[in-house]
Amino acid sequence: MIKLKKYGVYYSGGRLVRAAKPDNAAAKKTVAYRILSAHNVSGEDGKLKIKFDEITSHDITYVGIIQTAKASGLEKFPIPYTLTNCHNSLCAVGGTINEDDHVFGLSAAKKYGGAFVPPHIAVIHQYMREMRAFGGGMILGSDSHTRYGALGTMAIGEGGPELVKQLLDKTYDVDMPEIVAVYLKGRLKKGVGPQDVALALIKATFKCGFVKNRVLEFIGSGVKTLTADERIGIDVMTTETTCLSSVWETDEKIKEYYRVHGRENAYKELKAQDGAYYDRAVVINLSEIEPMIALPFHPSNAYTIKDFLSRPYELLRECEEAGAKLLPEGKGKFCLIDKIKDGKVYATQGAIAGCAGGTYENIAEASEILGDSAIGNGDFTLNVYPSSQPVYKGLVDNGYIGRLMDNGAVVKTAFCGPCFGAGDVPQNNGLSIRHTTRNFENREGSKPKEGQLAAVCLMDARSIAATARNGGAITPATEIEYKDKIKKYRFDDRIYKSRVYNGVGKADAATSLVYGPNIADWPKMQPLKENLLLRVVSSLHDAVTTTDELIPSGETSSYRSNPLRLAEFALSRKDPGYVQRAKAVKEEVFPENCGYDEKTTTYGSVVCSVKPGDGSAREQAASCQRVLGGAANIAVEYATKRYRSNLINWGMIPFTADKNDFETGDLIYVENVAQKLKDGETEFVAKVKGKTERTVKLRIDALTDAEKEIILKGCLINYYQK
Repeated sequence: MIKLKKYGVYYSGGRLVRAAKPDNAAAKKTVAYRILSAHNVSGEDGKLKIKFDEITSHDITYVGIIQTAKASGLEKFPIPYTLTNCHNSLCAVGGTINEDDHVFGLSAAKKYGGAFVPPHIAVIHQYMREMRAFGGGMILGSDSHTRYGALGTMAIGEGGPELVKQLLDKTYDVDMPEIVAVYLKGRLKKGVGPQDVALALIKATFKCGFVKNRVLEFIGSGVKTLTADERIGIDVMTTETTCLSSVWETDEKIKEYYRVHGRENAYKELKAQDGAYYDRAVVINLSEIEPMIALPFHPSNAYTIKDFLSRPYELLRECEEAGAKLLPEGKGKFCLIDKIKDGKVYATQGAIAGCAGGTYENIAEASEILGDSAIGNGDFTLNVYPSSQPVYKGLVDNGYIGRLMDNGAVVKTAFCGPCFGAGDVPQNNGLSIRHTTRNFENREGSKPKEGQLAAVCLMDARSIAATARNGGAITPATEIEYKDKIKKYRFDDRIYKSRVYNGVGKADAATSLVYGPNIADWPKMQPLKENLLLRVVSSLHDAVTTTDELIPSGETSSYRSNPLRLAEFALSRKDPGYVQRAKAVKEEVFPENCGYDEKTTTYGSVVCSVKPGDGSAREQAASCQRVLGGAANIAVEYATKRYRSNLINWGMIPFTADKNDFETGDLIYVENVAQKLKDGETEFVAKVKGKTERTVKLRIDALTDAEKEIILKGCLINYYQK
């Protein structure tokens, strides 16, 4: 299905040709290079300083971003900023504080000149696709799935501080990334959808880091065989490959997408020039893609459904063993093989939702597959979340929603909750199949430390509908006879005109920000002193530590506007003792009789791990550590640029080490760290006091001058403080 080419290629005459050596001149012929260069203000091709055209956030990030920017001197939004409300929109946990955030967001849009999309109107990425993306543009979002490449917009998901920089008229600094050709050929079979392609791509590239921090450029004859919705569905999942961003060739189908949404002028034809050079390539034969399933606990743990059903005991047993490691000894039991009955594997829940699953074509075709087959009154349930109210209305007008409802599906409003544990949490030991973005451990809302654990498998909406038709028995959609021609979608913008506040460029300084009792300022962060003394308060040895483990998602949503309350949840799923240990270090001020000078030495806590930061862009994975007195991380490597940038922006040093052999309680002393950072040194000798005394070598990948200053000042807020 997929071939990886770990060498440079030219795209010439519609074909890939192996290159003898890197060709920087021909790299300028790619779409990605041209877009990046057009937004680069550094004057250097290799060292980019990007100014984005627009930025966007949802309601568990925008309060902190605006508060940070305000503390740093924000007077008005210098570029269009869209505030959406699709994560913390249930307003069901925490009393009044969720809606307080929304009211704050609306007041900020009025005061600083932004757009505000009320709860349940649209998920962040669907609104940006429909109303804000444009060909050749660049958009920065505080959500990791900020991807609008199928529409010709290069979009990047980062932590909130990177958006703060844009609000303060600063730049996004990154080395020119390598560009990877994703060459598509063939055409999808009936019953195969965008999630199937995405899961196959993630499986092929994630574990080997083939596209990590690179830009994917989708080209080839197969592109034109895909609808706009299919391209969008593949594109949004590229985040799970750990690539930096993505962009596609555009054509008449994308022009029609813009026309349908009343924005034909936003279309721009984008094509790689003949002879364009790519640093490496991924070749996907769409004709060979089969219905896929990603088993717990990562989108890359993917198999064809056919392969999975041929050996369910073996594969589910592996998942059980992985899940058992998450449960405290003697507390709870994780069981999946009991879902195998009469040679079939039965799911207990299905969900089609969010920026990946909730598009018009996914839901319409799922409705066609389900046909007139009732889901039944057994264990299996099906929940459907259209990604925007216009999509919902289009599905209603064409009869798809009525048919889903008639057959027992529950149709809900635009909401991202099923993606991160704030909605449709399965029962203990449940097996949920979802067309959403992620299936990380506990992300669906279970609490392993309390003996609760459920499993999520990712599948395409088509195979989820086929499964619902078969009473919950997991079934590839290719085995179902159905009509795959769906009715044309008609977009109705009256919904947005009726409810969305569009104040872009209309700042009103006289407007007051409306604060609720849970919206708190950031505590004071201290600058870095000459030396650094670290106490290890958590040492994690999993192969990968996700941002969901560093700061949980669902149950913390109500507290994202309150740094101190939110910090209480840090590492609660992975290391419940972390918060108290970190607090003890912060309260200790400086350890007695340690032999180091308190006046010239910063004392703080450190989390040590193998590969932290996979998954969400949420800055709180770092800021919570900082609020609790964290001064650094030590890792073998960082899973994403996003997490490393979050550490830096919160004044924490992103050290790396050859291995994580540090133990909780160890003291680590780094002498002259501040001066060495200023001098651009990348290697540091550290003294470790634990069960034994030893020295280790810590490293830091090269920092920009601004990044050095941010760390030295103590955080981005201090760096920009007026």
